[in-house]
Amino acid sequence: MISNKSFFIVSLDFELYWGVRNKRTIQDYEENLNGAGKAVKEILEAFQEYDIHATWAAVGFLFFKDTESLKKNFPDELPRYVNQALCPYRYINAAEVLEARYHLAPELVDLIRKHGNQEIATHTFSHYYCLEKIHNPDAFKADLSSAINAAEDFGLQIKSIVFPKNQLNRDILPILTELGITSYRGNESSWAYNAVANKKNNAIFRRAFRLLDAYFNLSGYNTYQIDELARENPYNIPSSRFLRPCPERYRILDNLRLFRIKKAMSYAAKNQTVFHMWWHPHNFGKNILENIIFLKKILKHYEILKKKYGMISFNMGELAEFIDST
Repeated sequence: MISNKSFFIVSLDFELYWGVRNKRTIQDYEENLNGAGKAVKEILEAFQEYDIHATWAAVGFLFFKDTESLKKNFPDELPRYVNQALCPYRYINAAEVLEARYHLAPELVDLIRKHGNQEIATHTFSHYYCLEKIHNPDAFKADLSSAINAAEDFGLQIKSIVFPKNQLNRDILPILTELGITSYRGNESSWAYNAVANKKNNAIFRRAFRLLDAYFNLSGYNTYQIDELARENPYNIPSSRFLRPCPERYRILDNLRLFRIKKAMSYAAKNQTVFHMWWHPHNFGKNILENIIFLKKILKHYEILKKKYGMISFNMGELAEFIDST
């Protein structure tokens, strides 16, 4: 398959506290969590301004209005991680009531749904970890089925998935196909971005490499030919670049970070490849204005590439449909 088109793909891991629960307390991350709702609205407005099609991979828990309705929809089979601290069901059962602004967001899911060209995908039901001991494929299938059911209650059909902590486990890909998932976000090819279990995620060399790679081209542009993506089904639409939040301590280096992203986007546009950028809305919950300004610089560059090279903004589901039709 040869494509003469280039694509700008954006995906967001929409998870609120569920994505950081085993690493931080609510108090530690309160500013980001409190600002996440406003960040979602500002991001959507920026996408509308620049006609950006994006995928929002939402944790299934977020679809529920209260703790009681969430508990009624637990999967029949729950995760049995060796590290029980990773299991959110223990956390939920220990809490009499979950504070909605940190754990539940049906109104934000609805807001995203109502914006044009935005795909709501799944980030699993419970922020499920696919590489932890003990990972049980039956529990994963039950989890994913619950996520799909929760979305169906909103009138949504789930076609794409982003694995929590980017823990891609190839053994469960047949389950995606069985449940109607057509695409997932894989990882960059560099060793520093390989999928690993939680206990290894903070390895100092990996973190240092990733930080430097945000400012200097250590891992390459990480763009992809359409024929690469079409080789397997469901389609792997790998990440090209994580959009780090505007850091106060490295503010002086922001131009380098922006140049790194724009250079990779330009490479994709000139070479008819796919550039895939991702982040979490809660990353923007602190310093919202600075983060949105930075995002708009990227989107403005996309607009230039669209006019000059015909670059196309697709969400993950749309790219999967394009591959199917080519």
